[in-house]
Amino acid sequence: MEVTREDGLFISDDPALVDAAKVYRWIAEESWWGAGRPREAVERSLAGSHVYGVYADRETMIGLTRVITDYATFAYFCDVYVDEAYRGKGVGPWLSQEIVADLKAIGINRFLLATKDKHSTYAKAGFYPVARPQSWMEIDERATKPGPVTAQG
Repeated sequence: MEVTREDGLFISDDPALVDAAKVYRWIAEESWWGAGRPREAVERSLAGSHVYGVYADRETMIGLTRVITDYATFAYFCDVYVDEAYRGKGVGPWLSQEIVADLKAIGINRFLLATKDKHSTYAKAGFYPVARPQSWMEIDERATKPGPVTAQG
């Protein structure tokens, strides 16, 4: 899949374009959710996921979303990141909208993600709060895991 925006930015799911070193820096050093994640874990997660990158050109990756999916019914968005220089320019909503459209085209009809503070960004792509959060369970053994979220948080 490849789609280009009017300003020349483009989204691609071509694994050959992914800048693994940059993704490692973004996730392990700049994100709150992946702080300290080992390089090997980042590389394995990229290899085991459907990665959609955003690029300024063929050599300059400026964002990504890593999607975990069964390619039939369900997709989970994770490690969503947009380079600081491109934030506030609509890149995040555009990326999410294009991924949802791409995966809907193959029949996926359920999408999930977790966000601390970008609810309005994902709402632009059609996401809404989980209807029955009490139905969801998790095991979280990350060293720097976030605390529980309350109904207000």
